[in-house]
Amino acid sequence: MPVVYGNRSVWDVALDRIRYIFDEFENIIVNFSGGKDSTVTLHLALIVAKEKGRLPLPVMFIDQEAEWDCIIDYMRIVMRDPRVNPVWLQVPFRIFNATSGTEPWLTAWEPGKEDIWIRPKEENSIHQNPTKTDRFADLFAKFGHWYFKGKPYAHLAGVRAEESPARRTGLTAYATYKWITWGKVEDKKKDQYVFYPLYDWSYKDVWKAIHDNGWEYCKLYDYMYQYGTPVSDMRVSNVTHETAVKSLYFLQEVEADLWNRLTKRLSGINTAGRLKQDWGKPDTLPTMFNDWREYRDHLLENLVQDPSAKAIMRKHIKADEEQYLPEILDKVASMHIDMILKNDYFGTKRDTFRAANAKFRKNTNARRAARNKVLGIKNLKSD
Repeated sequence: MPVVYGNRSVWDVALDRIRYIFDEFENIIVNFSGGKDSTVTLHLALIVAKEKGRLPLPVMFIDQEAEWDCIIDYMRIVMRDPRVNPVWLQVPFRIFNATSGTEPWLTAWEPGKEDIWIRPKEENSIHQNPTKTDRFADLFAKFGHWYFKGKPYAHLAGVRAEESPARRTGLTAYATYKWITWGKVEDKKKDQYVFYPLYDWSYKDVWKAIHDNGWEYCKLYDYMYQYGTPVSDMRVSNVTHETAVKSLYFLQEVEADLWNRLTKRLSGINTAGRLKQDWGKPDTLPTMFNDWREYRDHLLENLVQDPSAKAIMRKHIKADEEQYLPEILDKVASMHIDMILKNDYFGTKRDTFRAANAKFRKNTNARRAARNKVLGIKNLKSD
């Protein structure tokens, strides 16, 4: 059953949110990954764009090259929709390769290496990077600024609070635009934002919307369901992303040709796929180490080959050991081990851990609030 606001469903409320964004912003673009959440976000935005005479609607896909073929097949369907103004980016930029410690970066669409690209570029895509960034995460804001010539704009994207504690905190804790909490500031001075109108939907709401309306969706979800992937692990992303590498366990079975192209393109793909198990932190401490922190430090010094990645991890570790209370430092070290083993140097797992364990951090509002609630104290400003 969907969440209900009085006598209104999340469907009705999400449409009204999007209508409000359309009334507030002249320039709107949908960030589209091919996943279920961005599929629903796109279709709701198309409904509103038609109501307001704002078709065709710009839809942006940042192609990370190491994508499932079924994602690309679905993307072609979306980008050929006459209601869509296609903004398909196939430009050079760097993304992390979570499957390898010796080749930690994939430079997508690297010039001069056309012969080993995983597939050719699309004829109707954007081939040259008009921004000054070479990082995937920065491309959204930088490209939006370029595309709309520095004017105010709104990205619409499919992010939901249900997916992680970090997202729930980020989407409910404070207002980012007027009264809206379900957004993120990209450039406040220029009035440039990203909004998540499905932030309070459950995955059941998402699939109900897709099936009730007969919308096309990426068939990767069917493959994952048939393979027995838990709903929480169903991710439509490039296959080297730290949250998506489990898909390598069955990729060879359903897209053998893509598997051959991937293993020629990137180190670590074949090893990750053949492991067919999670290579994160072990359940028990290896006998040659005195504690989890010693094990973590050993892995950092001997497993991480890239100097910049090692420096990033050292910075994370130092900051966390200073911020958390002594009673959970072993737990913190375990989180670091998981990050190291999965090459998560940009801290996706760390962000989730921080949101879930905020009450154990020193001198934080979250910790004070939790303690004050236990003590029955309404306002205590310092520790």
